[in-house]
Amino acid sequence: MTQKQKKIRMQSIVAALKEIYPEAVCALEAEGDPFRLLVMGRLSAQCTDARVNIVCRELFARYPTAADLATAELAEVERIVRPCGLYHTKAQNIIDASRMLLTEYGGQLPSDMEELLKFPGVGRKIANLLRGDIFGLPAIVADTHCIRICGRLGMYPTALKDPTKVEKILVDIVAPDEQSDFCHRIVQFGRDVCTARAPRCEACPLAAASLCEAALRTKKA
Repeated sequence: MTQKQKKIRMQSIVAALKEIYPEAVCALEAEGDPFRLLVMGRLSAQCTDARVNIVCRELFARYPTAADLATAELAEVERIVRPCGLYHTKAQNIIDASRMLLTEYGGQLPSDMEELLKFPGVGRKIANLLRGDIFGLPAIVADTHCIRICGRLGMYPTALKDPTKVEKILVDIVAPDEQSDFCHRIVQFGRDVCTARAPRCEACPLAAASLCEAALRTKKA
């Protein structure tokens, strides 16, 4: 499939997902708060969004602002975030990030990618989530759902798992004003239909519309 064909197919995929999920909603319940999304994004590494949401109800009840978390006792934060896994590192990261937000940025989250990557534990995935959700900028969040599904759809070989390479590919074929919402919708689609272990291809509207490369190969076989 040529680059032009990929762009055309992706336009149809974006339109189809809009019909299925009219509201593009972030799975992390940060309520539009930059500080909370920064913290929740870090906690979400190797952890489900659902668990992060549950854990953060207690975390933000105890530490509602960056100033509160910046002065928190590490042991107590570790206790709260332990269900998210890697809790020693994550607890230290979110405390340090809170301090950095206050001391180096005056409490205002920066929108620049390079600045966001300076925060402890923040990689391109979290940075893009923040840029898209908080600042309304074009941003591809190459999480596991996005990588798996877009490979199945034929945007790149399914063996490709490198988030940075996937991000670069999708940036070139998803319209800039659609990128952030597309990523939220693809996550929901990955939970509802195109699951990792048992994709529901027979009930997939993208497969029915001949928009999925994996489904097309199955039909030909």
